[in-house]
Amino acid sequence: MNSPCVKFCQIDQSTGLCAGCSRSLDEIAGWSGYSEEQRAEIIADLPGRRTAERQEGVE
Repeated sequence: MNSPCVKFCQIDQSTGLCAGCSRSLDEIAGWSGYSEEQRAEIIADLPGRRTAERQEGVE
């Protein structure tokens, strides 16, 4: 099963996303129950989340 997990699990309190993989707690918890298509959609969205996190940190 494809996963973006990098084994650095720490939830950012301001964004609610994991600092390692940028998934939400709900996405992490439900990962194994998602279809391949759902997982692919989330993985495709992750780079944008990381960019948004960096931009928020600058402000």
